[in-house]
Amino acid sequence: MLGAVTGIAAFVGLSAAVAVSVTGAIPAHAPPTPASMTGAVSAMVRTLSPEQLAGQRVIYSYTGLRPPSTLIARIEAGEAAGVIFFSDNISSQSQIRQVTGELERAAMHSPVKEPLLLMTDQEGGEVRRLPGGPSASEKEIGASSDPLAAAGRAGAAAGRNLAGAGLNVNLAPVLDVFRTPGNFIDQYGRSYSSDPDKVAQLGSAFISAQQRTGVAATSKHFPGLGAAATNQDTDARPVILHVSLHALRSIDELPYRSALRAGVKLVMVSWATYPALDPDRPAGLSRTIVQRELRTRLGFTGVTITDALEAGALRAFGSTSNRAVLAARAGMDLLLCSGQQVSEGDSAVSALASGLKSGRLRSSPFTAAVDRVIGLRSSIRG
Repeated sequence: MLGAVTGIAAFVGLSAAVAVSVTGAIPAHAPPTPASMTGAVSAMVRTLSPEQLAGQRVIYSYTGLRPPSTLIARIEAGEAAGVIFFSDNISSQSQIRQVTGELERAAMHSPVKEPLLLMTDQEGGEVRRLPGGPSASEKEIGASSDPLAAAGRAGAAAGRNLAGAGLNVNLAPVLDVFRTPGNFIDQYGRSYSSDPDKVAQLGSAFISAQQRTGVAATSKHFPGLGAAATNQDTDARPVILHVSLHALRSIDELPYRSALRAGVKLVMVSWATYPALDPDRPAGLSRTIVQRELRTRLGFTGVTITDALEAGALRAFGSTSNRAVLAARAGMDLLLCSGQQVSEGDSAVSALASGLKSGRLRSSPFTAAVDRVIGLRSSIRG
């Protein structure tokens, strides 16, 4: 078992904003929602069909360099919130810019005129889908002579790179606080530090610099994968992290307090199970973790997004359809279908629409999630 990390050195120069109680709730000045919902937008949401409402909560993916006609049709029908891109979707900056332009033109035919959420993982180091910056990994940034400046440069580079390709959401930065050198999150250089205060400050610098470019940031993987051993990969298999509640809140969640104050627009919730919070469900399927821990205790009012619905960690929870409904019931706003099959996104949309029509998914929280997503889309216009 991995418990609290002891003897973590204080990071010199940490801003006072990070130094908050590890047991109390975030003060009332929690960050605002991604965008204030206007009456016109709220009225528009009420005109959407169940399938269109469901589509506003699903991120699609596809294989190859050209988006298939089926995906274009879903976007034109208003039944997709956006698309995630992987390396095999991208051959050059100009090629992906052409694709994103095509997708946005399709969206203009839909009843939701806000920009699509067009996203990728551009963390830096080994995890980069687009050619170009940021080149340094989080680990390299944390070990640099001026890590705060380096984190800001990396966030700005990521934002400029994505914006130049027509993308508007980066699934970064990683805020996991690694425990053991070479463990799951450290082995690829995806953690700034084993010091939660340092992770908090550098992650916030990345977020602020990137979002100044108009590209939304996503902090991940809440409440944290820093305690995962080398082979504990939620993409491949179920993962249980036996971390004490005190350690979760004083180490793993601490960087999120800073990220929320920096105005991060999305939070990705992990697929690991945390018995100290909920022994029965992975975090992204747990209402206790999503609603009570992230929303109520920490005060996050932005958009929540799942990790890949196809992940091996969810093998006990049935099909993509069933996983989608469980995630929505837990309070996840956006469902990430990243298996690169349009049919997976279709399954999620169909399941959500059926759940909404049958009453398995309640209308009021469902519409609130759609409001948050469309508010995010509105906030990244232009």
